Amino acid sequence: MDPGRRIGNPVRVTAIDVRPAVASDAAFIRRTLEASWGATMVAVHGELIDAATQSVLIARDAEHRRVGLLTYRAEPSDVAWEIVSLDATTPGVGVGTALISALRSQARQSGVQRLWLVTTNDNTDALRFYQRRGFDLAALHRDAVTVARRLKPAIPQLSNGIPLRHELVLDMRP
Repeated sequence: MDPGRRIGNPVRVTAIDVRPAVASDAAFIRRTLEASWGATMVAVHGELIDAATQSVLIARDAEHRRVGLLTYRAEPSDVAWEIVSLDATTPGVGVGTALISALRSQARQSGVQRLWLVTTNDNTDALRFYQRRGFDLAALHRDAVTVARRLKPAIPQLSNGIPLRHELVLDMRP
């Protein structure tokens, strides 16, 4: 590990403000999810989740322009929160890091013991991003994407030149 880098610390961060979504964010949320996922519906761990109806954090830049969002949901026990989606309209400037940091802070204040998410085997950018921010691989669900295609046939067969087949669960203590 590069001694100049510490897990959980951003490399480049601009002034990013994070707040809970309000009603006037609805169009931005829908537009951003549709641009990233092709719809607001996300197929993961055998179910379809409407990311637009989950709890949402909005990231804004110094000029108060919306530059990203994070959707999440609490498990019934309230001891864990699942990150459903994370989208930055301007990558590489600290939007995702700011959103994760805000969610971690909120989770700690709420007594949440675990943050977790699911990504796919092809999503090397997400694997690198989350692990650099303290998430760790918790489980591999072989062929879960094959099952998810039954719920959402638009899921591609290949992404980044890699066959899309498996779900990877990453988690952390907030």
